[in-house]
Amino acid sequence: MTTSTRTPAGELSAIAAGHLLLNMTPNGSLGPEGENLLVIRRGEGPYVDDADGRRYIDGLSGLYCCQLGYSYGPEFAEAAERQLRELCYSPLWTSSAHPTAIELAERLSRIAPVDIEHTFFSSGGAEAVETAWKIARRYHALRGEPGRTKAIARRGAYHGLTIGTLSLTDDPGLTEPYGPPAIDTRFVANTNRFGLAPEYADDDLYTARLLAELEDAILAEGPETVAMLIAEPVQNRGGCITPPQGYWQGLRALADRYGLLLVADEVITAFGRLGEWFGGDRYGARPDMVTVAKGITAGYAPMGATLVSQGVVEVINRPGAVLNHGYTFGGHPLSAAIALRNLEIMERDRILENVRGLQDHLAGRMASLADLPIVGDVRGAGFFYACELVGDHEDGGFGDTARADLIADLIPRRLREAGLLARVYNRSAPLVQIAPPLISDRALLDRIADILAETLAEASARI
Repeated sequence: MTTSTRTPAGELSAIAAGHLLLNMTPNGSLGPEGENLLVIRRGEGPYVDDADGRRYIDGLSGLYCCQLGYSYGPEFAEAAERQLRELCYSPLWTSSAHPTAIELAERLSRIAPVDIEHTFFSSGGAEAVETAWKIARRYHALRGEPGRTKAIARRGAYHGLTIGTLSLTDDPGLTEPYGPPAIDTRFVANTNRFGLAPEYADDDLYTARLLAELEDAILAEGPETVAMLIAEPVQNRGGCITPPQGYWQGLRALADRYGLLLVADEVITAFGRLGEWFGGDRYGARPDMVTVAKGITAGYAPMGATLVSQGVVEVINRPGAVLNHGYTFGGHPLSAAIALRNLEIMERDRILENVRGLQDHLAGRMASLADLPIVGDVRGAGFFYACELVGDHEDGGFGDTARADLIADLIPRRLREAGLLARVYNRSAPLVQIAPPLISDRALLDRIADILAETLAEASARI
């Protein structure tokens, strides 16, 4: 059958259960009629409507993508139509390019971190990270160090679900079903201070501890074997984990000392999420490569990119060297045109300024949630926050019953009933996370905080 905007929600759910495999989902649990499936039909401003007509605040910007919300469709449609009337497709392949990708690469170089001048386009974030890995390997091989075959990543981080990028996460639930990792990766501590000794509230002490562990890991592996270190400016998985002062400067110093490449994974944090074009700029990051996706098109088209420093490009562009890597739809003319329009809109409508102007207010509202018994920690930056929850055990953990009743059921159900889509983790650390559209105003941020407070207060009373 053919569905339309008028197809009833129940019918859509049943069709999905019979034919659609969802990402990161126990698809069999949806049931034969697609029970428990949320079908989003339309969006407007910072809101989305489900197939039954219920409206929600999109407190996660889709999946950290929809920086501009959902009301810019006509502008993006105009940009798309103009591009499609001129050229629908041309590959960035074998000495061939097209004007829109060229213009976008130049535009990105003007807002990118210091010394980042070049862009390799892909179709999404995982592909961007795969590209960074392959460029790192190629870089070292061309410099006469083919033995640099290892990566360093942080515990609890997530960088994608391809076989290569899976190697950069240490979650056995994600990795073990697919066998041995494709990349030999050493994991070091992330920057989460929750639960640590009080003295680590001091940035200098904590940064020194983290960098010492990292240096020990590099030396233990053998510096001549390590190709790259990858980290997010604010680590998403584990709950919006911010770095201490001096951390990114220390990463740069260690990368320089031991000859490895530093990669900032900004698939989530770039394009305004932290109030800057690139979240690493907030923390003084100076990476060799930056991976982006999601917000580059504000969710209006799929696109990823790996931004590469001049120093790396000088090596991989040596005469006769071939970068034998690519994606059919990398830098697609339609996606590139939409990305260009997105950057134009963000500048015109002062989207970064909106985040900067409201981030302190949101920080204050989120910090107040720490007064609730179930909230152990609140952390984040910009329009990107998480509450780590504590439960009924003496160590702050949740028993199986409390986890099932509160984290898996009550909290996500009450948030949705109150009209807020947020992320509720039920894995290693129990978390509630928000990443609202960057167009959100003060009243909307207050409403998000109020719903979180009401929901978590009810959950606290159940412990």
